[in-house]
Amino acid sequence: MQHEKDRTVLSLKTAILATVLVAVLGFGAGFFAGHSAFVQAGVLSGGVPSGVDLDPLWKAWEILDDNFVPDAVSTSTPLATTTAELNEQKVYGMISGLAASLHDPYTFFLPPVENTQFAEDMSGAFEGVGMEIDVKKGVLTVVSPLKGTPSERAGMKAGDVILKIDDVSTEGMDVTTAVKRIRGPKGTVVALTVFRLGWSESRVIEITRDVISIPIVNTTVREDGIFVIQVATFTANAPDLFRDALREFVKSGKTKLILDLRGNPGGYLDGAVNMGSWFLPLGAVIVTEDYAGHVPNVVHRSLGYDIFNDNLKMVVLVDKGSASASEILAGALRTHGVAKIVGTNTFGKGVVQELFPITEDTSLKVTVARWLTPDGKKIPHDGIVPDVMSTTTEELIKEKKDVQMERAAEVINKM
Repeated sequence: MQHEKDRTVLSLKTAILATVLVAVLGFGAGFFAGHSAFVQAGVLSGGVPSGVDLDPLWKAWEILDDNFVPDAVSTSTPLATTTAELNEQKVYGMISGLAASLHDPYTFFLPPVENTQFAEDMSGAFEGVGMEIDVKKGVLTVVSPLKGTPSERAGMKAGDVILKIDDVSTEGMDVTTAVKRIRGPKGTVVALTVFRLGWSESRVIEITRDVISIPIVNTTVREDGIFVIQVATFTANAPDLFRDALREFVKSGKTKLILDLRGNPGGYLDGAVNMGSWFLPLGAVIVTEDYAGHVPNVVHRSLGYDIFNDNLKMVVLVDKGSASASEILAGALRTHGVAKIVGTNTFGKGVVQELFPITEDTSLKVTVARWLTPDGKKIPHDGIVPDVMSTTTEELIKEKKDVQMERAAEVINKM
């Protein structure tokens, strides 16, 4: 990724849902690690921006130094006990407040604990309940419970609104705070007050936390001969696992493929680009990062593996839990005429984040761009609309009747 000279970007590239897996994974539409200015002794490394008066900030700092009495505060967070710890706590609070002032749910500060948790989450195994959450339209919303996890077993669904976490209201709560309250060690229980479309009132769902191991890629062959590849999330090893699944598909001699991205909250951008490259010629646009003129747009193109011919019949299956990298991949395959999309509207995560290191153990996640599909269109806030709409119900799911998969099969058999 090419940036201006003062914006060095490191190797970590993700198309994460920029929400946080309540493990939780921090999936957003794209993270890129880079360098950022650091506030020290009241002076920005690049100089104080023109027209900005920082005197009120330092006056407030001085007032707190002279007057704050830690013992007068009741808090569940351990209090700083030394001047150095208190100063560090205040600096972190300043950065958090600065990010929060932008009123963007995808831009926030990651203190040491949360920063470490994020790195662990992206490794693909962690402790928690196994679902992804986001603040959408001002409310804490479930993006997707991961398959085979405590959240799915407890009955959580994509689109569920979380009103309380252990009797603490989520009104005005940011994702980072929600994650800290929901996640926890294996064997402990978190009680979520949930409201779902179609319910007359909210309900309390108790979830026992466990070790979450994400089943990244699964393959099955239907009785009608259609090959199905299910991708749960775009972790670092997902491209290699997907390549193995495609090898299995080719060896099977089948020509009909359903790529199941339902409930896939996203992950590394490189994964979406790599997977799309198996179906697209060299140089074909997969996604563009639109930086609104701040820096030149970045176009991500196919690596040109392009191993399939016109005999391939393909459908991408999505739902409201398909977000970020899932939307990028599905949108690219449809735009280039490789596949049709079946299911319901996707989540609608159309912005890019970069992960900037602030100190050795903290980071700042910042919305820096918008995703554009190969035809130059933004991913809508209401999600990508499928070519063929197919919905399901809780009753059908309980009966293990996958009507969306059957609809995808009908579509592919007519291609």
